Amino acid sequence: MSSFESMWDDLGEVGRAPSGGYRRFAWTAEDAALREWFRGEAARRWLEVVVDRAGNLWAWDGDPDADGPGLVLGSHLDSVPDGGAFDGPLGIVSAFAAMDRLHDEGFSARRPVGIVCFADEEGARFGVACAGSKLLTGALDPDRARSLTDDDGTSMAQAFAAAGLDPGALGRDDEALARVATFVELHVEQGCGLGDGDAPVGVASGIRPHGRWRLDLRGRADHAGTTRLQDRADPMLPLAAVIRTARDAAAMHDVVATVGKVLVSPNGVNAIPSAVTAWLDARGLPEAAVRAAVAEVGAAGGVDPVEESWTPATVFDPALRDRVAAAAGGDPGPAPLLDTGAGHDAGILAAAGVPSAMLFVRNPTGVSHSPAEHAETSDCLAGVDALARVVQELA
Repeated sequence: MSSFESMWDDLGEVGRAPSGGYRRFAWTAEDAALREWFRGEAARRWLEVVVDRAGNLWAWDGDPDADGPGLVLGSHLDSVPDGGAFDGPLGIVSAFAAMDRLHDEGFSARRPVGIVCFADEEGARFGVACAGSKLLTGALDPDRARSLTDDDGTSMAQAFAAAGLDPGALGRDDEALARVATFVELHVEQGCGLGDGDAPVGVASGIRPHGRWRLDLRGRADHAGTTRLQDRADPMLPLAAVIRTARDAAAMHDVVATVGKVLVSPNGVNAIPSAVTAWLDARGLPEAAVRAAVAEVGAAGGVDPVEESWTPATVFDPALRDRVAAAAGGDPGPAPLLDTGAGHDAGILAAAGVPSAMLFVRNPTGVSHSPAEHAETSDCLAGVDALARVVQELA
């Protein structure tokens, strides 16, 4: 069994949900088990692990403080609710496996090489995607981060402290950033761009703009059986308009928009709700089209959407992108280029001025954020090979 397959098996049951997917939320017991797994894999390879101010884990082969900034590989280990196995973990397992491959071949890097596990990339618990990399780079205000709460009312500060970390230290970490010369993230493809071709691995050209908005719809609690229809103030009706408009406005503006999370209060079968909170995810190009669709959704609900996160379009450095594509493609020629509507830590680092690139491993169905997310083992191993060639090129 290869090191990739062995590590993949070790992760297989951590956070497994009855759906067959995963519930691996930031700063939970499942997250702690995943972080401990990362530390164990690093220790097995005699790599020093450093925790930055945002709680991200960095395993270094070499000393970036003494020998200059290095090349960093990696991704994240957390998931969306009932998410697939590959989104995030594939990048970290592949990074360890690529370094194993190079070590076995006697490769000696000219500069330090690190593997990073970013914290809270999905934002499934506290609502802000890429929280770990945004805190690291200063894109997320630490006071706002500390005050974010999950559905149970637990704040990020409380969750951070419960994990044994100092919430007062949250914030941009220039010392950690100074260690990174280049970042390369391998990820399962979240779409069908590679599905119809012969290449198992592609390279990202860019990330489309994307954001999340909260819509607070107010009503009046009342009895479902005794209140006349004309006397009701039922916030589920504007919610229905919001959901329908999200689809129609997205189609009109040639973007995508989804209402994927709803909280209803008091959430009783025989009670007219007093309030509904809905979250809208909208993405696409150009930015003006996304914002026009969001405005129409808010108007349908009679509210102003509250922007909780926004990431502008990311265009990866063309020179680095082309070097990575040439190395990843190998003898057949450069790996194909494709853009994506999914956000990634690589995009956050790129926006902060860190030269960054991404590899995508083919997903035969294109399904992601679902238990049906998949990549063939042969394609995953091709991804490991491609990542190893990229390290040889860049390190």
